[in-house]
Amino acid sequence: MKLEQHFSWRRRAWLQSALALAGGSALGLGAAGAARAAGEPVQLALIESLSGPFANTGEAVYRNLLWAVERVNARGGVRTAEGQRPLALRRHDNKGQVAESLAALRAAIDSGARVVMQGNSSAVAAALIDAVNKHNAREPQRRVLFLNYSAIEPALTNALCSPWHFRFDAHADMRMAALMEVIKADKALGSIYLIGQDYSFGQTVLREARRQLGAQRPDVKIVGDELHPVGRVKDFLPYAAKIRASGAQAVLTGNWGNDLTLLVKAVRESGFEGRFYTFYGNALGAPAAIGDAGVGKVFAVADWLPNVPGEDSAAFYRAFRERFPKPEEDYVHMRMQLMIEALAQAIDAARSTEAAAVAPKLAQAKVSLAGRSGAMRAEDHQFQQPLVVGVMERHGTPGVAFDVEGSGYGFKVVRDIAPSDAAMPTTCKMPAIQE
Repeated sequence: MKLEQHFSWRRRAWLQSALALAGGSALGLGAAGAARAAGEPVQLALIESLSGPFANTGEAVYRNLLWAVERVNARGGVRTAEGQRPLALRRHDNKGQVAESLAALRAAIDSGARVVMQGNSSAVAAALIDAVNKHNAREPQRRVLFLNYSAIEPALTNALCSPWHFRFDAHADMRMAALMEVIKADKALGSIYLIGQDYSFGQTVLREARRQLGAQRPDVKIVGDELHPVGRVKDFLPYAAKIRASGAQAVLTGNWGNDLTLLVKAVRESGFEGRFYTFYGNALGAPAAIGDAGVGKVFAVADWLPNVPGEDSAAFYRAFRERFPKPEEDYVHMRMQLMIEALAQAIDAARSTEAAAVAPKLAQAKVSLAGRSGAMRAEDHQFQQPLVVGVMERHGTPGVAFDVEGSGYGFKVVRDIAPSDAAMPTTCKMPAIQE
């Protein structure tokens, strides 16, 4: 019998996640380990959109981090000089705004958080990096770490790199290079339409798309290159009409959240029959919105997908779905789990929760879970991990054991890219931590 079958979530949800993923070490710590973690909780502050047009993305992140925290606490929490301490996840709604994010950062620090986490906006992440740098210089007795799980503007670990900031997602140029592996193989592709959200990340995606297409597929004509307001477009039909009128054979977009779902829905309804090359087309309503028109035509790049081959990966996914069984809760990311595992490892190694003690350990973190592994690159604090590209197919077809959100569609892995092949050079000049 597999470990994931030993316990029911109806009895002990936290123990189920630990047993499903961590093997014998979790079994040894189990309930007794959780009982030992009786010290003052280590506060982790999530600063994210929990209301407004992107609330669904913030709530999805929260579920991932909550599950990861439950797993750490199930095996006894983290080890410090004062003893075992549980992790506690606190929510702060930034409403998707920079000013609200900075206010949330101040509130989180004042309430005792020494680790802040954010990701669903590169503009917010850039502001938080600057604010954390200034705060840590001003108040060294209350320094904090910033863990970034999704803000993928490349500058954040290049020109803006910081000893306090750690990114656990592949940045936009890395994701684009992974997608380009599939585009290079699409010999029939002759024209493509680029569309994205009008802010730093969306601009970066289109700029890098132009650069990489020029270098690797100069024969492909760019027939559209357009940015739209973030989170404010309710009707994408005018954009869809332009895409269809352009004669494009494919669309490339870094859109996420409702901006992606509404875009693909409108383009599908316009009669477009070409391919979609996306950063986030594998979740949050997009597969259902695309429907049969996306089978064999919609590609998504990710750090992991539910249909990554291997029983460890399948057990990981099944455990998450048992913890969060509603179709709309089907949004799990390996990198967010690895992020919390890396943090726990770093605290254990430092035997401290002080940012200046944990940061050097986190810069050297190497973690594995459910058959996937990653390591933090100390040079720029950019996590190095495998990337995969999947193509949308009907549930039950070879390679698609799991569908997305009960849609009847899942993503078959067509490229599995090793960390060494996904890596990119950095221009970071990492500042030293001042004691």
